[in-house]
Amino acid sequence: MIVFPAIDLKGGQVVRLAEGDMARATVYGDNPAAQALLFAEAGSQHLHVVDLDGSFAGRAENREAVESILAAFPGHVQLGGGIRTREAVAGWFDLGVSRVVMGSAALKDPEFVKDMAKEFPGGIVVAVDAKDGMVATEGWADVSDVAVVDLARRFEDAGVASLLFTDIGRDGLLKGVNIDATVDLARRVDIPVIASGGVKGLDDIHILALHAHEGIEGVITGRALYEGRLDLKAAIAMAERT
Repeated sequence: MIVFPAIDLKGGQVVRLAEGDMARATVYGDNPAAQALLFAEAGSQHLHVVDLDGSFAGRAENREAVESILAAFPGHVQLGGGIRTREAVAGWFDLGVSRVVMGSAALKDPEFVKDMAKEFPGGIVVAVDAKDGMVATEGWADVSDVAVVDLARRFEDAGVASLLFTDIGRDGLLKGVNIDATVDLARRVDIPVIASGGVKGLDDIHILALHAHEGIEGVITGRALYEGRLDLKAAIAMAERT
């Protein structure tokens, strides 16, 4: 199982939000490239980056910061946040992004996302963000009437690399991952699932890794790392040996 340390960008700074609320952002640094390098030095080969401003604007708002991360980090960078056109998708791949995460577009224009998955095999991740079991979009500002599993199933056999499932009610709160909902989703679709939202320590990593054979591809962690509640080296070792 892959451990993805997260770098969320707001105004060029490294932040974490509580429940996706831009007004509840905690700043952890003003040098995203340096943070990416620290994660690499801890043994990470994968990184999850989100342009939070871009999620609301529908276009790249932290391009300079993302480019600095790409230059500094020697591994694979997975990027999300406001990527809603073919030009944006292709542009990020050209710059060296390994996978592009699409959320709002997946709900509003699934055929476009499927087209991107065909054009860029193994490069598209569909973000399935949930609030009380329903899909949220536009940087989590809006909650739809589409159930999480229903959205996920639209992309079976479409060639997407994985589903990124986030329980908004736990994101950034260190409450622990919603293991039941995450594993249930993985069991009900034929697409690998990445868990996100609420990681608080090694126990979350261990339990998720035990379900890797059921389709859990990885887990994203942010605040637990920044606040010293989770050691990245230990988390990676746990995920690899379980």
